[in-house]
Amino acid sequence: MFNDLSTPLSLLATRRSGKPRDLVAPGPSQDELVAMIGMAGRTPDHGKLTPWRFVIVPDDRRDALAALLVDAYRAERPAAKQVELDAMVQFARQAPALVVALFSPRTDSHIPMWEQELSAGAACMNLLHAVHAHGYAGGWLTGWPAFSDAVRDAFGAAPERIAGFMFIGTPGRPLEERPRPDPARLWSMWRG
Repeated sequence: MFNDLSTPLSLLATRRSGKPRDLVAPGPSQDELVAMIGMAGRTPDHGKLTPWRFVIVPDDRRDALAALLVDAYRAERPAAKQVELDAMVQFARQAPALVVALFSPRTDSHIPMWEQELSAGAACMNLLHAVHAHGYAGGWLTGWPAFSDAVRDAFGAAPERIAGFMFIGTPGRPLEERPRPDPARLWSMWRG
C-alpha cells in the first residue's frame, strides 16, 4: 500500500508520488491547499529567509496557463510541431489542482545560495508530504516550462526560478512502485 496514513512512519516508508497525467478528481479544496502550503512552510530555513513561495493556479485559469505555455514555447521554438504544442496544453491541464513552486533567493543575505536552494527543495518535498498526508497524491514536475523565463515571468521575476509544478489529485489508477536505490548503498560510516 502506498501513502499509508496509519502512522507518520508508515506514510514516510510508503510515500509514492502520482503521475500527474493519472491524477483525477477529487482534488483538494482551496482551504486544503492553503493548509498544505502552511505545512510546507515548516521547512529547515537557515536565516529564516523563506527563499521559496507557492502560487496556486485555480482551475478556471488552466486554459490561460495552457495558452501561456503554447505562446512561450512557440516564441522560443518557432518550428515547433503541433504535437509539441499539444503537450504544453496537456501539461497545463493535468490533475485537478496545481501549485507552482518558486525558488525566491534572497541575494541580499549572507546565507549561501546553496543553502537557500536546499531549503526550497525541502519546502517542495514538505508540500508533497502534506498532500499525501491529506489523502491525495501529488507529482512534482519540471520540464521545459520550469526553465522558460517567459513562463517564470508569469509567476514572478528574476532572480526567481520555477522549482517545480506540483500537480495534486486522486490517483486514477493504482500507484506503481518504481525502482528505488538499495538502502545499503545510501550510507557509509565515517572512520575519521
